[in-house]
Amino acid sequence: MTSYNPEYHHRRSIRLIGYDYSQAGLYFITICCHGRECWFGEIKNGVMILNDAGNIANECWSDIPTHFPNVVLHEFIIMPNHIHGVIELKEPSKTIGSIVRGFKIGVTKWMRQNTNVFNVWQRNYWEHIIRNENEYNRIAQYILSNPQNWEHDQLTNIK
Repeated sequence: MTSYNPEYHHRRSIRLIGYDYSQAGLYFITICCHGRECWFGEIKNGVMILNDAGNIANECWSDIPTHFPNVVLHEFIIMPNHIHGVIELKEPSKTIGSIVRGFKIGVTKWMRQNTNVFNVWQRNYWEHIIRNENEYNRIAQYILSNPQNWEHDQLTNIK
């Protein structure tokens, strides 16, 4: 086993340097499954059909405001191998990272207890700070139309 070398082992942050991810605002979040495996169901005729794991992911996402009362969920979709959602922090709150971590933990716990899947998620997540209403509308439409665009989705591992 090699020892930790900060020159070699450092991980570049994908977060905006200096930005406070606990401040009020709207955030577009994408979380991908490990290896882009399709753990949550399938797309049939442009409609997402959730399996048991997908239903749990949907339930865990929907429960975020129960655990984080300052959070409002907007459009979201559970896809076969990723999740897209808009999270609104109504006032300074827990960080987006802690909210995503809590969601991932809930789904992972269920998956480990009910399936043979141990590594559910890719490391980290992708986020975008939504800056205005036009951007919000574009992102909301993208989320809602994601199942119809599955064949062209860059996050799919279908060959």
